[in-house]
Amino acid sequence: MNTTTSKKSFRDDVAGLFSEGKLNRLKDLGHDFIESGNDEHSITDQEGKRYLDCVSSRGIFNLGRSNDVMKKALIEAVGLTDQGNFPMISIEKAALAEKIAGFVPGDLECTVFSVVRGESIDFACKLARGATGRKEFIALNGSWFGQTGFALSLSERDDAELYGPLIPEVSFIQPGDIAAAEKAITKKTAAVFLEPVQVEKGCRVLDQEYLKKIREICSRTGALLVIDETETGLGRCGEKFAFEKSGILPDILVIGESLGGGIFPIAATVFPQKLNKFMNAHPMIHLSTFGGSDIGCRVASAALAEYEKIKPWENTTRQGEPLLLELSVIMKQYQGVIEGLSGEGLLIALDLGTEKKALTFCRELATAGLLALPGDIAKHTVILRPGLLIDDTTRADIVRAVQEACIAMG
Repeated sequence: MNTTTSKKSFRDDVAGLFSEGKLNRLKDLGHDFIESGNDEHSITDQEGKRYLDCVSSRGIFNLGRSNDVMKKALIEAVGLTDQGNFPMISIEKAALAEKIAGFVPGDLECTVFSVVRGESIDFACKLARGATGRKEFIALNGSWFGQTGFALSLSERDDAELYGPLIPEVSFIQPGDIAAAEKAITKKTAAVFLEPVQVEKGCRVLDQEYLKKIREICSRTGALLVIDETETGLGRCGEKFAFEKSGILPDILVIGESLGGGIFPIAATVFPQKLNKFMNAHPMIHLSTFGGSDIGCRVASAALAEYEKIKPWENTTRQGEPLLLELSVIMKQYQGVIEGLSGEGLLIALDLGTEKKALTFCRELATAGLLALPGDIAKHTVILRPGLLIDDTTRADIVRAVQEACIAMG
């Protein structure tokens, strides 16, 4: 493959290396180029065109692309250690587990490491069933938890029939419907799974009173509350974690791949000592070959220190609130294009009305120099996920690109 050729020859360059369907999908999105470089908030194609990255690998790049602090941490880690023996406890694993316990709220002080979100959710499912002795899981309509077995079963997917049957004893309730929650969550329920903002469902924000009620019902029935903060956590919604705004605490917290600062793949499932009793009795019930590698733990420790130092959740509020207002002005100017806005912090969904229009809008955004993706569930929406350290200039560039896309579609 020749990566120095023009964008026009993209399909020829990668023909046979990837599926035709994937290449067609990238063309539909306007993303049919080879990612050839990056800086803090953008990437460049093989012709040197710059694109603002509002995909952020679905929220991984909270600290921006190619963060210098994180790159230095990786280089130092490689010089000091290696993968490590995954069944054993190393200095690196212990240090990161201690840092996570101090970083998250409440009594969530026990950690199992993984590589990706889906693996973290799968372990949360095993822990919930094992600790409670119950089998039933409940998730919310509009959920999206990842690509692995349990995670697929808890997600709303229109392609489930292609690889079913899925995990049994999983049911869904409508967000905001307290009566449905009261009926569904019983003493047979092992756990309830939710995202404070359902990103793939058009950034649907769960009402804080509803979250409080779910917490109350779970506590009353003995069901565990599992909150997945993969796309919302570590500052994207204006707090360290989005659930903190409601004043509740989960029984199990999933922290996604942004834990590695966009430099190394690592995620975590965090839980209190009362659930650790099950792990004490079954210490080898869940192992991950690359989860919590010693290099990854050093990088994640540096990332948590950087999060604490710069507090990106403060900038999220500082930039997110005016960005939403500026996009609202554009929506009013181009009512035939953008039909609605939703989200929180630097996590914003634009409602284009139809899946076809959302794809077209993504192409026009790419032409204007911005990369974004449609929602995986609400396919008529386009999600903006910039890095959390954007400044006024970058925010203005996002607004400009959205306006140019609206003009092109108007």
